[in-house]
Amino acid sequence: MRKVVSLMLSLVLTASLLTGCSDNKTSSNGEVIVYNWGEYIDPEVITQFEEETGIKVIYDEFETNEIMYPKVEAGASQYDVICPSDYMISKMIENDLLQEIDFSKLSNIDQIGSQYMEMSKEFDPENKYSVPYCWGTVGILYNKTMVSSAPTKWADLWNEEYKDNILMQDSVRDAFMVAQKMLGYSMNSTDKDELEQCKNKLIEQKPLVQAYVVDQVRDKMIGNEAAIGVIYSGEAIYTQRENEDLEFVIPEEGTNVWIDSWVIPKNAPNYENALKWIDFMLKPEIALKNFDYITYGTPNDGAKALMDEDLQNNEIAFPDLTKHKGLETYVYLGEDADELYNDLWKDVKSE
Repeated sequence: MRKVVSLMLSLVLTASLLTGCSDNKTSSNGEVIVYNWGEYIDPEVITQFEEETGIKVIYDEFETNEIMYPKVEAGASQYDVICPSDYMISKMIENDLLQEIDFSKLSNIDQIGSQYMEMSKEFDPENKYSVPYCWGTVGILYNKTMVSSAPTKWADLWNEEYKDNILMQDSVRDAFMVAQKMLGYSMNSTDKDELEQCKNKLIEQKPLVQAYVVDQVRDKMIGNEAAIGVIYSGEAIYTQRENEDLEFVIPEEGTNVWIDSWVIPKNAPNYENALKWIDFMLKPEIALKNFDYITYGTPNDGAKALMDEDLQNNEIAFPDLTKHKGLETYVYLGEDADELYNDLWKDVKSE
C-alpha cells in the first residue's frame, strides 16, 4: 500500500512539475519545487508543510544519484531543493551547481547532531551547501530460513550455495564497493589495476546473481523471492517489520557510511521557500514522522529523543560505528574516475 500511495503521489506531483513550474502564484506564498529519492518522505509531511506555510509543493522523484545529476546539470528543470548523497554533493559543489545555504534562517539547525555535521565535512568541507536529512550504512540482508549459516562478510555473496538467490544493487559505486571491500581496497580507489580486479570479481559473481535492482531488493526479500541481498540500512528496518525471518549485518570487511542531505541548486527559482522547506524538515516531530514512514536513520537528535527506547537503541538505525572497521564515505573522484567506473560497470553488465 505504501508503494502504491508513493507512486500515485509521484505521478500527480510530477505532472504538476511539468505543467506548473512557471506559475509562482499557485498560493499566497508561492511554491517550492523538490527533487527527492523515491519513497523518501511521508506524504502527510508534504501536506502538513503546505497547510502550515501556504507554500505549494511540486514534488519529483529520482531512483539514483546518477539519474538525478545530469537532469540538474542540464538545467532543463529548475528545482529549489534536492536530496543527493554525499559524493554527488561533492561533485555538484565542484561543478558550481549549488548555492550556499543561509544557516541563519534555519531555526532548527541545532537539532542536527554535531557528529553528522562533522561527517558532512568529508564532502562539504565548510558545511556551506548541505543539511543532513538521513544517514545509514550498506549491508547484507538475509533470510535466516534460506541460508545454511548467517553471512558475516561480503565474500559470502560469492557462495555458489546461493546461486539465483543473490540480489545486488544496480548502482555502479555500490556494486564496486562490495568487491572493493571484499578485496581489501578503498571504495574510493581510482587505481586502474584494483578496479579491473573488482570488475573481474563482479563478472565472476554474475552467474550467481538473481537480479541487479535498487528498491526491489526490499520487496523481493519481504516476499521470500531471494535469500540474500545488498541493501541500505533503512530499507532493512522496513523489511524486518514485514518479514520476521530477515536479518541485517554490516560485513566484517567494512562498508559505506552514507549521508543524504538537502541542497539548493544555483538556479533555484524559490530560494527563500527552499530554506523554509529545509527548516520544516528539521523540526523534531517532522523528522520523527519521516523516520516512522521511511525507516531510515535520522541525524536529528531531537527526533531521536522522541523515539521509544528500543528504537533509540536499534543497531540498524543507529549503529555504534566504533564497533566496525573499514568504514568509509563515498567521495567524488573526478570526471576521469567516473568514466572509468562507468566503463567497467558496463563491462560487468554486458557479460
